[in-house]
Amino acid sequence: MAVENDLAPPITPPVPADSGPGPGPLSERLQSILRHDVPASIVVFLVALPLSLGIAVASGAPVAAGLIAAVVGGIVVGLMGGSVLQVSGPAAGLTVVVAESINQFGWKTTCFIAAAAGVLQILFGLSRIARGALAVAPVVVHAMLAGIGITIALQQVHVLLGGSSHSSAWKNITQLPDQLMSLHGGDAFIGAVVIAIMLGWKYAPARLRLVPGPLVAVFAATVLAMVLPTGAERIVLNGSLFDAIGLPELPRGDWSAVVLMVLTIALIASVESLLSAVAVDKMHSGQRTNFDRELIGQGSANVLSGLLGGLPVTGVIVRSATNVQAGARSRASAVLHGCWILLFSVALAAVVQQIPKAALAGLLIVIGMQLVKIAHIRLARRTGDLLVYVVTVVSVVFLNLLEGVLIGLALAFGLLLWRVVRVAIHARQIPGSQRWMVTIDGSCTFLALPKLSAEFAKVPADADVTVELTVDFLDHAAFDAIEDWVRQQESNGGSVDFVEIGNARMAHATAGPPSRSFGRAVWTDILGPWRRNEHADPIAAGVAAYHRSHAHVVRPHLDELRDSQDPDSFFLTCADSRIVPNMITNSGPGDLFTVRNVGNLVPAVGDPSVDAALAFALEELNVRSIVVCGHSSCGAMKALHSGAQAGPEIDKWLAHARPSLDRIRRGHPVAIAAARAGFGEVDQLSMVNVAVQLENLQRHPAVRAAVAERGVTVSGLFFDIASARVIEITENGLAHIDDEVGHRVTTPELV
Repeated sequence: MAVENDLAPPITPPVPADSGPGPGPLSERLQSILRHDVPASIVVFLVALPLSLGIAVASGAPVAAGLIAAVVGGIVVGLMGGSVLQVSGPAAGLTVVVAESINQFGWKTTCFIAAAAGVLQILFGLSRIARGALAVAPVVVHAMLAGIGITIALQQVHVLLGGSSHSSAWKNITQLPDQLMSLHGGDAFIGAVVIAIMLGWKYAPARLRLVPGPLVAVFAATVLAMVLPTGAERIVLNGSLFDAIGLPELPRGDWSAVVLMVLTIALIASVESLLSAVAVDKMHSGQRTNFDRELIGQGSANVLSGLLGGLPVTGVIVRSATNVQAGARSRASAVLHGCWILLFSVALAAVVQQIPKAALAGLLIVIGMQLVKIAHIRLARRTGDLLVYVVTVVSVVFLNLLEGVLIGLALAFGLLLWRVVRVAIHARQIPGSQRWMVTIDGSCTFLALPKLSAEFAKVPADADVTVELTVDFLDHAAFDAIEDWVRQQESNGGSVDFVEIGNARMAHATAGPPSRSFGRAVWTDILGPWRRNEHADPIAAGVAAYHRSHAHVVRPHLDELRDSQDPDSFFLTCADSRIVPNMITNSGPGDLFTVRNVGNLVPAVGDPSVDAALAFALEELNVRSIVVCGHSSCGAMKALHSGAQAGPEIDKWLAHARPSLDRIRRGHPVAIAAARAGFGEVDQLSMVNVAVQLENLQRHPAVRAAVAERGVTVSGLFFDIASARVIEITENGLAHIDDEVGHRVTTPELV
């Protein structure tokens, strides 16, 4: 399941990918294939050839089986798969499983198992459950890959030293000292050369690195073995590739073990292919993977590979990443890479037989050890999943792949369950008061009963208690425990008040089966408008909801402000009911000194209320900023823009805004920026009005003095109701406010 694998080249910026045959002249598609896909297919072929041979040797299968799987994977999945640029073939991730299958059932029966696994994969694809295979904890996938890598390395180190691998990791470890005492110098030398080239190839000049490192390493080792009298054992390829083709054999008894192996190979091959496809999608900007089609393509390839005597096929990130990096644009590259392997295997079979086994062993040792990613270990440590990682790796190495993965998944699920259902419960006496506070935060289930009992026991029997419930899940067992304790507390002369902040409420606990309530519902209740109820006074109902839900939360903040206030900003905004200053500025009690009037106006003369508020805010409260906030769809600006009579009192008030109307008619830069940003004429007037009120403020004597003496800032905002976004109004245009850091960012389209 190699989302990240050992030999994958660095990811470059995404490149577009075509889906193969599609719209456009045939000559253009052919030109694209010749220009991009043919060169890429040759590069992938050079990478895939030694890997296919090495994986076959490591699995204990005939060498030709790796070549057959590479050909079938390239051509069949390339034509039928759901990923445009993914390249398939034999993969290191299945090496351990295939080796176990060959050891248990024999090679011919393993071919039958591979074909049966392919049928199962096709059924997976047809049933449209492909995305479900992605629901595997990444830490388990990473640990499984690491376990496979360690197992491969332990096996192949014996081959590199001139011996043969043993049936288990434990035997490979315990027999290693004996193998070192009887090592074959020629094999060890060849293997060491391959390892040195593989590890050092990334330091080679860029032009040399255009040639794949595995190919260079195996080629160099083969030449050395031919030139020097190393006596290294070579690959045996009996006849041509066509001679190796043979039908599989049906199992002889123990069908339960066969079915288990079929399921194991089908699941691992499916998850590996899908995760590899996800990784490939991140490397290009073209067509995304159709996961169901990908499984059908992978299954079809496995059926054919098994029937022809090849290894199981999966999507391989090493080849796929190489394909993307080499500039492939369509399916043609994967198909052509399979054709090149077929041509090489038929025409140059004699060359394959010159490759030393120790060279492939060195190649696989590097591949195996590079499956152990230091980055994955660090990530597991940071996220608290290191135990899952270590247990999965040890289980895969010393038990088997299926048991190791199942153990890892079970442990990951148990850890997830513990993290999700745990609840924080604390009982404490409120400082300076006889009252006690019990806070329950999280998922309150029967698993919390011991902790509930222990914390309740700390509360004196006759104490007055506030219970703060911030829970997203409350089952009947926990509800009963809380209710029993409440009855006992009240029978002893105490009292219990509930503050329910979470959306899982005590009143609903016995109304039906428990269900998880999500945080968005809480915010909807707090921030949303009143739900109209003809039988309730909305003010009284709202106050009651405030008392129940979050009065207790703000009480400590308000207690600090009971004797004085220290607001940061003087906030002048419209009286419109849709503008909630504390909500759009994410501020709390005591942060804003708010003044509201129709049209958010600062009259130059004739309105002592704004003057009085300004003087008090600047001279008594020492606010540090002054803000004028307008908004979209403003009724005052609509009346001003239309010129219609709105009544004597309103018309008299709106006369203070006529300078804004005059300025927009003369082409105010804020209006030009607003029009460029797509705002209508009334909203443009609202924005210009904010800019004009800022000018009025800056001429105000008290504001001028505060700016000069204390550096008080004066700024304008515009709240777009439809998008619930806030824009800054500057002297010459508009500016976005960066959501990450709160800085204002002037953008060309708004200025």
